[in-house]
Amino acid sequence: MSWSSVTEIVGFCLGVLYLYYEYKANARVWLVSLLMTLVSMQVYYSRGLYADFAMNIYYVVMAVYGYVAWTFHLRRHKKPELPIRRAGIRVLAWCAVALAGVYAAIAAWLVLCTDSNVPYFDAFTTAMSIIATWMLARKYVQQWLAWMAVDAVCVGLYAYKEIYLYAALYGAYTVVAWLGYRKWLRLMHQNEVAVNDDVNSKKE
Repeated sequence: MSWSSVTEIVGFCLGVLYLYYEYKANARVWLVSLLMTLVSMQVYYSRGLYADFAMNIYYVVMAVYGYVAWTFHLRRHKKPELPIRRAGIRVLAWCAVALAGVYAAIAAWLVLCTDSNVPYFDAFTTAMSIIATWMLARKYVQQWLAWMAVDAVCVGLYAYKEIYLYAALYGAYTVVAWLGYRKWLRLMHQNEVAVNDDVNSKKE
């Protein structure tokens, strides 16, 4: 078995574990993310997905940031971790602007400076993943919708690049992204009910 095949299998297994923790809104997702990032960098570079490779540097930073945000950010408010919430119109508008700018920059770099034969699809998944990862770190429920778009495109992209295990993984991601969105909506509602009950009990 080649080293490339080994890294794909390891990346696939870590990806499944990552998805499980993300679905459960468990902070361990960021620790798994860090390991998966290091493995994926090897896979992407060997297959000429240069934007995905470069993006993983960002993922390393976000893995640390996300873990801190989820587990320590609100401890001063005596809450165990960052609550799931819905991004407002202003946040979504800034995300759209950032997405357009990042996409344009990455697409131009891929076209002008690399030998990528899938520059526009690679740029889209990279730019959207950057935004979605930030939304995940802030625990916005709409991050699942962003990942659905990324995952659907990645299925075709990785199949074209003959990274079949990753194509299968992202096919599962596409389905689970929808289930995760619904799961997080329920968790968010439960948290809101619990907070309201706590406020009402203090008033009494």
